[in-house]
Amino acid sequence: MDVVGLLLIFFARIIDVSCSTIRILFLVRGKRFLAATIGFFEIMIYLTALSRIMGGGREMTFVQMVVYCAGFSAGTFMGSLFEERLMNAFVLLEIIMDDSPDTAEVIREIRAGGFGATVIHGTGRDGVKTIVKVICRRSDIAVITSYTRNRGFICITDVKGCSGGYFRMQRK
Repeated sequence: MDVVGLLLIFFARIIDVSCSTIRILFLVRGKRFLAATIGFFEIMIYLTALSRIMGGGREMTFVQMVVYCAGFSAGTFMGSLFEERLMNAFVLLEIIMDDSPDTAEVIREIRAGGFGATVIHGTGRDGVKTIVKVICRRSDIAVITSYTRNRGFICITDVKGCSGGYFRMQRK
């Protein structure tokens, strides 16, 4: 194998491992379509390098490579869907809003919806703020954020584990 071929393999691995890292980070952040797209190109680069090393003069056809890459990409997408459904993980929503009667109404709506809400007051750049902390299932994020009617700042963090406190009962 010539030096140019070895360098191509080396740089192909750098690119495909970098893509893998970025793909995983996008998956963690819930950007599954983007992660699946990156996965397609990641595996395309990997297969090209692997066929160069292991091909023994026999390389995959372009159609075979595209189908293999599409399967990897679809698997990335489907795996993230399965993880979301199976894990049903908890998240922490921190909703930062102005200290106002509208915010008090949002808090009442969250609690009336069956969610626990812890309220903290703080000072932001423009004055007093109300910070509403809600731990809920990932599937409830849209419900809770709809109560805010696009007011305020919402930060969502995965929760590793929790015990005690108040949790909304699962509706059947």
